Amino acid sequence: MFFVNSVGFGVGLAMDAFSVSLANGLHEPCMKKGRMTAIAGVFTFFQFAMPLIGWICVNSIARLFTSFERFIPWIALGLLLFIGGKMLIDGIRNKDGDCDAPVIGFLALMIQGVATSIDALSIGFQITSYKLMETIFCCAIIGAVTFFICMLGLFLGKKFGTKLSGKASILGGVILILIGLEIFITGII
Repeated sequence: MFFVNSVGFGVGLAMDAFSVSLANGLHEPCMKKGRMTAIAGVFTFFQFAMPLIGWICVNSIARLFTSFERFIPWIALGLLLFIGGKMLIDGIRNKDGDCDAPVIGFLALMIQGVATSIDALSIGFQITSYKLMETIFCCAIIGAVTFFICMLGLFLGKKFGTKLSGKASILGGVILILIGLEIFITGII
C-alpha cells in the first residue's frame, strides 16, 4: 500500500509539472533530448524536495509552517502568471515560430519548479507518520513518477509545438496562466 500511495501522490503532484512541461515543449519545439532531461530533472528535484521539506517542517517547526500554508496558492499564482505572461509575450513577438525563439532560462525554470511543486509541501503533512527513510523513499517515488510524466509532457509539447509553429509559445503561456489560476482556485476553496 505504501508504494501505491506514493505512486498516487506522484501522479497527482506531477500533473501541474506535466502541463508546464507541455507548455515548455510547445515554447521550444527544437529542444534536444539532453535539455528535455534537464528540465524534467528540475521538476523531479522539486517534487522530491518539497514533500520532504513539508515532512521536516511538520516534525520540527509545524506552527511556523502552518501559517505559511495559506499563502501557497498566491505564490503559485504569481509565479505562473509571471512565467506564462513572459511566454505569451515572447510568442506574440516571435511570429515566425522558428527554432531561434528564446528558450526557457535557468531562473524561469527554477520558478516553474517551485510554482508547480509548492503544493507538494502539503504531502509532507499527510506523511508525518512515516519514519525518515520511508519519507525519503516516498519522495523518491514521487520524483521518479514526476520525471517520466514530465518527459512525456515535453515530448508531446515538442511534437505539437513543431506543428503549431509560431502559436505554440502563445498556447504554452496561456496553459501556464491557466495552471496558476487552477492552483489558486483549488487552494483557496
